[in-house]
Amino acid sequence: MSQHTADAQAFPPPSSTSTAGRDGFALHVDGLRKSFDGNEVVHGITLSIPRGSFYGIVGPNGAGKTTTLSMATGLLRPDGGSSHVLGADMWAEPDRAKAQMGVLADGLRTFDRLTGRELLTYVGLIRGMEPAVVDERTDSLLQAMDLAAEDGKLVVDYSAGMTKKILLACALIHAPRLLVLDEPLEAVDPVSGQRIRQILRAFVAGGGTVVLSSHVMELVEELCSHVAIIARGEILADGTLDEVRAGGSLVQRFMDAVGGGEVEEGSLSWLQS
Repeated sequence: MSQHTADAQAFPPPSSTSTAGRDGFALHVDGLRKSFDGNEVVHGITLSIPRGSFYGIVGPNGAGKTTTLSMATGLLRPDGGSSHVLGADMWAEPDRAKAQMGVLADGLRTFDRLTGRELLTYVGLIRGMEPAVVDERTDSLLQAMDLAAEDGKLVVDYSAGMTKKILLACALIHAPRLLVLDEPLEAVDPVSGQRIRQILRAFVAGGGTVVLSSHVMELVEELCSHVAIIARGEILADGTLDEVRAGGSLVQRFMDAVGGGEVEEGSLSWLQS
């Protein structure tokens, strides 16, 4: 039996949604494909993110998570397929789609020769917000992210964790209805991590939707109501957290899906004294 066949039997098939039904989702991607140098790395991914959900996307390194989210949010043009944000076509109506969405992308360049306050102000004004509103929200976000004491410091001089927090603040300043976050807690200290968890939980409780990509299964189990497992550029399972776990832990279901995880006995015997 092939690995793909075994995966299909072990997990429920990915959900699919008709064109008419995509307006009912915060994010709906249909048949996304992408190739690099003739090698297809994302193979027709279809995924529907319910409004008001906290949706986790997990997968091993190189699974296609970041590429999929980049296509879904308009940062990377797909070779095929479509993406809709709250009913707006990402490529036919990019302004309408992006106005409703905040994105924290992995490795995305920013204007790091500005202070945190200047960067937030720039983002808010680019979004078309009133200056008084930008000032008020900038103060609130800097305080919430524990960055108020860093006023005057350039973003280029921020630590990795501080940079992650200011970029999350940039994604939030225009009060989007959808947040797409790629590893939002990576390099963030435990105290700041708890603050971010509280902010994201409150965002979802207020009617927003969060899509979170992470390698940390415990984080996804703690926060997420729904989850999708991606491997080899395909969706292996998606649904509510309980549906995907199927009575076990998310870690175990993940390992069952993607395989591997063990070092061959004796392969590193030279490390042992």
